[in-house]
Amino acid sequence: MFSGSIVALVTPFTETGIDESKIRELVEFQLENGTNGIVPCGTTGESPTLTPQEHNRVIEVTVDAVNKRVPVIAGTGSNSTQEAIALTRHAESVGADAALVVTPYYNKPTQQGLYLHFKAVADSVKIPIILYNIEGRTGKNIETPTVARLAKDCRNIVGVKEASGSLKQVQEVREACGPDFIILSGDDALTLDMMDLGGTGVISVVANLIPQDVSAMVKLYAEGQKDEARAMHNKMKDLVASMFVETNPIPVKKAAELIGLCSGRVRLPLCDMDPANLEKVKAALQEYNLLTAV
Repeated sequence: MFSGSIVALVTPFTETGIDESKIRELVEFQLENGTNGIVPCGTTGESPTLTPQEHNRVIEVTVDAVNKRVPVIAGTGSNSTQEAIALTRHAESVGADAALVVTPYYNKPTQQGLYLHFKAVADSVKIPIILYNIEGRTGKNIETPTVARLAKDCRNIVGVKEASGSLKQVQEVREACGPDFIILSGDDALTLDMMDLGGTGVISVVANLIPQDVSAMVKLYAEGQKDEARAMHNKMKDLVASMFVETNPIPVKKAAELIGLCSGRVRLPLCDMDPANLEKVKAALQEYNLLTAV
């Protein structure tokens, strides 16, 4: 159910709030171009600067717009266990198909604390839970024994979005958790390498811009057409790299604005791009034929 190209959807903003009509347009753009799943309120969706009411509303609008055509995996993590439970329960109540729950950030819990946190969230709902491991943002790695323990003890913890950057850890998780445990790449540049180790797809940033190509690449690889998939990967690698010249989602939102998808507005403490980095994004878009020379 949770495989292929799953977009980590940007959250379009107006001056005063979220742009609900634009969320619906972005969902249609994704579905028309072969995306296999939608993640609202992830890192790329700027969840840390959404109010609780906005967070819930973005999920509601996304679920309604998708209308069960593909899975919606709602970002519902927090550094507060009670808040994560509340967000996850809300996502379940409005029809999300699963929840993506990030490692608690800033407070740096022990592995036992991580286990208890994720177990509490999983026990509070019936929908599937996908762990989100991204030490570079949270300050803590979910170590493989903890992932395996959660997979064993919690029936609805079904997978992990792995964004540690460690292929060794991906291999260890696959060995520890068995063939049915879902492993999704959290790094566009490593998607195919992770699939080589048993990954089932990617939660993608660059799919905001090129959903058809990311979906096709993952599908080709899954069907054994690895050379063709690698060729597509090589084609998009410069565009992928440009999405991380500054903190995600600053570049991808600016790129989305440049190609006419939505406003590039971000919320403080994120801010507009440095002009030199903006030129790098423009150059990558031009090279990919997404933007005429400007």
